[in-house]
Amino acid sequence: MKNHQESPEDVVLLSHGAGGVLQEQLIKFLTLNAKIRRVDQGIGIDEFDDGATIPLQDSDLEIVVTSDGHTIHPLVFPGGDIGLLSAASTINDLAMMGARCIAISSTVFIEEGFSFRNLRTIMDSFTSALEKHSVALICGDTKVLPKGQLDQLMMSTTGIGLRPKTRLIADNNVQPGDSIIVTGPLGDHEAALIANRHGINLKTALNSDVTILLDLIEHLHNFTGIHAMKDPTRGGIASALNQWATQSKVGILLTEKEIRIRPEVRSICDILGLNPYHLASEGKAILAVDPDYTDIIIEKLREHPLGKDAKIVGVAQRENLGMVLLQSEWGGTKFLDTPYGEPIPRVC
Repeated sequence: MKNHQESPEDVVLLSHGAGGVLQEQLIKFLTLNAKIRRVDQGIGIDEFDDGATIPLQDSDLEIVVTSDGHTIHPLVFPGGDIGLLSAASTINDLAMMGARCIAISSTVFIEEGFSFRNLRTIMDSFTSALEKHSVALICGDTKVLPKGQLDQLMMSTTGIGLRPKTRLIADNNVQPGDSIIVTGPLGDHEAALIANRHGINLKTALNSDVTILLDLIEHLHNFTGIHAMKDPTRGGIASALNQWATQSKVGILLTEKEIRIRPEVRSICDILGLNPYHLASEGKAILAVDPDYTDIIIEKLREHPLGKDAKIVGVAQRENLGMVLLQSEWGGTKFLDTPYGEPIPRVC
């Protein structure tokens, strides 16, 4: 994979789809020979953002587009299913760029022998989530594969949204001095899947936090003071913040005691030797906010049920450019690196 000079011995690993260093290498490999990488002056492949933008001529708006594949196992998990996940992750990716999703295209890959009852449950979950947020399902495709060539069902979605051209919210727009805000406890989604797969019995139920964040984000109204937003899915907060640090050329210093992680999530990580900052969330947002607007944004977030636990967890700096540092409650500081791969495959 290095320098894109592959040999016959090089193969694609599960870790290449895990949201860490290897996935970034794979994306660069797949897109290496694409000559046209953006539309006009819009955001394109090279920005590695949650989506891309297409500026509209003679309009104050631009189109925002995102695509995602959903391969989660099991299809139904504590707190959700692949239908809700597909809707939420697509709408959320657009919301993290300050766009309202207006339409979705969906392709469903189905293994021969999959029951129509289960298919109906999943698709009802998907379409109900779209309807609740006034998102149209406008087109798509369906493929049925012979038994044994696919694990039950997978979905691929493309979301289309709109935002004002003046709304400059992007992964490369974090500014030194920005407050780093998280809307709630992290790692619930992946921890719930890990516990389910490994049969870890907890005294309290742990569910995925999968939810659509559009209402929360739109509650912020005009987005003044917000420089970047991201949902920490594959690779968790570690991957998300390292992307910001690298692309925005800033350092990020986190205060560990301010980052909320549920005791159940920490217990699962302790049992399996995992880093909780590498675990995916599917219903949380990270925001980089101008310090002059931080109090206003925190107040608005806490007014909404999905943001009631919003906290400042760190700050962007001019020092340690491209790095994320974690300051412990004991005063020590350590690097929070991008995960190389992912603890378990197929979490989203």
